[in-house]
Order: sequence, then structure tokens, then C-alpha cells
Amino acid sequence: MQPGSEVYVRPLSELWLNQKESIFSVMSREAINYRAINLAQGFPDFDGPGSVKAAATEALQSGKNQYAPSPGLPALRKVISNYEAQRYGLSYDPDTEVTVLSGATEALFCTLQALCNPGDEIIAFEPYYDSYLPGALTAGAKLVTLPLTPPDWGFDREKLKSLINPNTKAIILNSPHNPTGKVFNQEELTFIADLAVSHDLWVMTDEVYEELVFDGCRHVPIASLEGMKERTVTISSTSKTFSFTGWKVGYAFAPPEVTRAIRAVHQNTVFCSATPLQHGLIAAFSSRQSYYEQLRTDYLERRDILLDILRNSGFKAQAPQGTYFIMADYSAIREFDDLTFSMWLTREIGVACIPLSPFCLDQKAAASDLHYVRMGFCKSKDTLYAAGEKLLRLKNT
Repeated sequence: MQPGSEVYVRPLSELWLNQKESIFSVMSREAINYRAINLAQGFPDFDGPGSVKAAATEALQSGKNQYAPSPGLPALRKVISNYEAQRYGLSYDPDTEVTVLSGATEALFCTLQALCNPGDEIIAFEPYYDSYLPGALTAGAKLVTLPLTPPDWGFDREKLKSLINPNTKAIILNSPHNPTGKVFNQEELTFIADLAVSHDLWVMTDEVYEELVFDGCRHVPIASLEGMKERTVTISSTSKTFSFTGWKVGYAFAPPEVTRAIRAVHQNTVFCSATPLQHGLIAAFSSRQSYYEQLRTDYLERRDILLDILRNSGFKAQAPQGTYFIMADYSAIREFDDLTFSMWLTREIGVACIPLSPFCLDQKAAASDLHYVRMGFCKSKDTLYAAGEKLLRLKNT
């Protein structure tokens, strides 16, 4: 309200007032309102391992319901540290270099606050996960993007080099990449690592889909490359690997001084993550290797089911190398911008998806230029086949 009105309220934060509602919330609400099959938001319609649920339930029922230590339960930090060592040969001290947070999104936010000062620049590959931008802006930093080029989602190396300037503080690397499904290969990672070392940059990684790689691709943490562990913050999450997206438990590996800063942000926002769920995830990280192998096998089957459905329905789509999403080119179906197409598909066809443009800095230009939507195959086969029956109607529209 303005001065002179009956009640005068001073202006609120322009940064947060100008933040739009997440496209994931928007499209999931549309799916509910129009009773559409939700292939938009990336959550499974099935539960993770029963042993993990049982461990969390036992913790809850046995009275482990009070605050956990702010950095995370020591036992959970230890098993996460052991996992990283066994999986990738990376050694982190669970007391000083491992932090448990409320999901990878909080870990990304806390890391951006920990690394950045006003005026710093952060480079991210576009399309990018939508929380990167507000996280950078809250720290007073500027997000600078480098587009990945469809359909194989490669990047221009010389362009990446040209974006680096004295204000550049860090590069955000998301691999396996959401939403494109790209897995950055060894050569690409080495190029990025060499730039980081030569320009004294931090790299913060988003590796939440690390276990979901297909067709002989291999996830390589950039922290495992020479000279990178001491300048990398590695972020991952339990939700995608163990199919408990609502538990919101993530973690970050970082050098001790960065860990201290991340923990300072964390304790002044969330303070600690849910105690019984942390106990449950101690059991999760004790899973045998066969669990991860079966996870990939199951998702590969689902990927190929949805890929066939999309191609038979008029979309152009390549098999993703990782994640549980497929990018589908709808340009042969409708001449709509991507948001209009997503709404139309949800309301008229009955299948919800995510437009690509909200993952881009210039959303208006992207909506017109990039005729892609993201669809998730993190659903039961019955759900995917039901979506397929609806999508086949596109041939007659």
C-alpha cells in the first residue's frame, strides 16, 4: 500500500516477489485438475526399498525424533563417506567434509551462499535446474548461461572459455543432466576441469542422478579428476537413487573451509534434516551393489517403453544417456510454444509434461525457439502404458 493509505506496509523483497511459481508445481496442479497422467514432476509412483522404510519406522517408533546434529547424524555421514570412497575412490572426512542437508536443492542453495559474494558470476549450462537462478541471486551473484545444443546437447568449448572473466567464481555442472539426460563424458569433464584449474574457479556439481546411467555411459565425478577435489563441491541426494523424493535428504562433499561455510548457512535456515529419515538412509547406503544394478535395469526398461510410445505418437526423441527423463521434440505435432503445448497436452490429451523454457534464462525466447518438453519415465509400467494410450490419440488430432 502507498503512504497515506489507512495502513502503510513497506515494500517486500523484489527478488522473491518476482519469483514465479515452480513449473513443477504448476504442471502437477494441472495434472490433478484435469485428471491427467503426471509425467511432468520427477517423482516415482512407487516406493523405494522396504528395508529403508522399516529402518526409518523403527527409528521413529523407538524415540529417535528429536533434533539431529546440524551437519547430519555422524553414522549417516560416515556411510555416505564410505560410499563415495568405494564408488569413486574419493576420500572425505565425515567430520569436516561431509554435510547432510534437506535435499540437493537446499545443498545447492547453501553452497551458492557459501561461495559467492555480491558481483560474482556463476556459469551454468542451459537448460538448467530452476533453483540455480534464485540461489545465485540471493547471494548477490549473476548467473551466466551456456546453451547446450540439441539434439545431442553438446556445448561450444570456445564459448565456454569466452564466458570466463575476473568476476567468474564458479561453474555449476549437472551430470547426469536434468532435463536433457546428457551424461558429460571424460573429455568434456577434463576440458571443464582444466578451465577451473587454470582460472582458479570453483566447481559445484549436481549429481543427484549419478546411479541412473545407461547404454555403457559412466558417471565420473569431476572431483575425481586431477587437481579438482580441492576446488569442487559435490552435491547429491538420496531421493532419486532410493525412490523417496518426499524424504528430502541430500548431502554435500567439500573441502573443510567450504564445508564450514555451507554448514553455517544450513544451520541458519533448516538447521537439521529429519532425524528418523536420516536413520532410515543409513540402511539405504548399506545396500548391496545388486540393488543399483537392478535400479538401472528397471529404469532402462521404462525408458525404452516411453521412448517407443513418444516416437509412435509423433514426437522426435533421442534415448537419454542418464536421469529418468526424455526430451521430446513436438514440432511435428503442433506449432505451439512449449508452455502452450504443455497445457494443451495436459488438458486435451490427458498427459502432463514439463516445458523446456522454464529451464532457460531467457524464457520468452526459449519458448519460441525450442520445441521440447520433458517427460519422466519414473513411473510404473502400467502408468507408462496408460499414458501411451492417451498419447496415441495425437495421431488423430
